[in-house]
Amino acid sequence: MLSMNRLYTKLCLLVCTMMVLSGCGKTEAPKPPKDQLVEINISAAMGLKDALGEIQKKYEADHPVKIVFNLASSGALKTQIEQGAPTDLFISAASKQMDELQKKNLIIPATRKNLVGNQLVLIVPETSQLELHSFQDLANVSVTRFGMGVPETVPAGEYAKQVLEKLQVWETVKEKAVMPKDIHSVLTYVETRNVEAGIVFSTVAAASDKVKVAAIAPANSHEPIIFLGAVVSSAKHPKEAEAFLQYLTSSDGMAVFTKYGFQGMQ
Repeated sequence: MLSMNRLYTKLCLLVCTMMVLSGCGKTEAPKPPKDQLVEINISAAMGLKDALGEIQKKYEADHPVKIVFNLASSGALKTQIEQGAPTDLFISAASKQMDELQKKNLIIPATRKNLVGNQLVLIVPETSQLELHSFQDLANVSVTRFGMGVPETVPAGEYAKQVLEKLQVWETVKEKAVMPKDIHSVLTYVETRNVEAGIVFSTVAAASDKVKVAAIAPANSHEPIIFLGAVVSSAKHPKEAEAFLQYLTSSDGMAVFTKYGFQGMQ
């Protein structure tokens, strides 16, 4: 009887050991080697740089993909796509560039999706003593140079021009405008005091402790600021690209965008 009890105990220990080693019958599939991951090429507006960087890490940790970002102004990215640059997903900071690509059948309309909103703000160096309280104040003689993106290619620059035209000061201040090729360059110009003020998205301003917000663009002074995405018609990996686009508007994706100051779409 004693030997039977010992045998029974040994069998129980053996079964338990086998269950532990096998993970109770469930094992997580190992992630493929890096050279076997599906590579998604994403051309995205520069203003999304920090938020997308964090989302990338979270997404790659749970999916067998490698995300490669091409960050620039939406206008520059649009031109690259028109010229055949390998792109799976395009994320723009304005609908203008997306509309132009759609007219040329260069994106898949069914995948087009609004992502997040933003605000336009006037910034100055953190220690600036300039009396700037509104966008109209850029017309003051105390302001000799201010930064804004090129309206034709940088959405933030396009919105900035709309605001200044709406406030009827564009003709007065346009000669003072220094126009770099992307919104982060505007931020850098203000941080380094190469200009006395700059017009950027609020999320870009919030990423720097070297500038402060002097004014927020008045309501209805520009078109709604909407970042949107769509899968490119020539995408090599359209399914994976669309899956990532859907993830951006999921609760996990939106949590990151909100953290960086972006506004969810109603």
